[in-house]
Amino acid sequence: MAESNKETIIAQISDIHVGESHFVPSLLTRAIDEINELNPDIVIITGDLTANGFRREYDTVKNYLTPIKCVNLIVQLGNHDSRNVGYLHFEQIFGERYRTFRNKDVTIIAADSSEPDLDNGQIGREHYRWIKEEFGKSDSKNFKIFAMHHHLVSVPDTGRERNIVNDAGDVLETVVDAGVDMVLCGHKHVPYLWRVEDLLVVTAGTVSCLRLRGVIEPSYNIIYVREKEIDIYRRSPFDKIEKILGVKRIGRKAKLCEKFITEKR
Repeated sequence: MAESNKETIIAQISDIHVGESHFVPSLLTRAIDEINELNPDIVIITGDLTANGFRREYDTVKNYLTPIKCVNLIVQLGNHDSRNVGYLHFEQIFGERYRTFRNKDVTIIAADSSEPDLDNGQIGREHYRWIKEEFGKSDSKNFKIFAMHHHLVSVPDTGRERNIVNDAGDVLETVVDAGVDMVLCGHKHVPYLWRVEDLLVVTAGTVSCLRLRGVIEPSYNIIYVREKEIDIYRRSPFDKIEKILGVKRIGRKAKLCEKFITEKR
């Protein structure tokens, strides 16, 4: 276990979509350069690395991600990545589809929410006990994060297509019972933030794909977890960085202090 830090910096990128015509390599490489300059403790990629889960797409993604200097890199599957038996390539290149990262400050449980060749997904009741047990192994003061590709809570302006996991209610109950503080998601390319009681649900947009809705721009999230506060910033490669949330932590739980939603519709 790593020694306790006063501050944990987490960079969350999502929905890279290598292999699509809308993929812009310069956006991804710029974001990686910016993240390396930030020197985060953890980088997490919440799915849709590829367009169709083909091996050549996975190999290209691996080449793009190799320059990331952060040693704690957590990579997840998205619905696009599970197409064409792509989850097998994922396991060969990136390892387990269900992972736990833990130090003295933060616990992150990453679970595969994808279903082969389907756009909708689920976590599955066979994993609920594992999620609770993994979080239960952490110190009670740890900041607990659950990460998956699909949404746990619906996001405005994402259309009629299903975007939440099929078992969203059961997953929500599971993470609340496990004392989770934050859920990280991706999927629909619309960045957003929900607060459900003491649970923060943070959705990242796409970092490098121009398949966008409205006037939303490609972006990624930067999360600062400190002993007494949590700050979340949204950054666009080559462009602006803006604060979208400031939270005061009281005891183990996060209590909302001030909230800045800067969506441009």
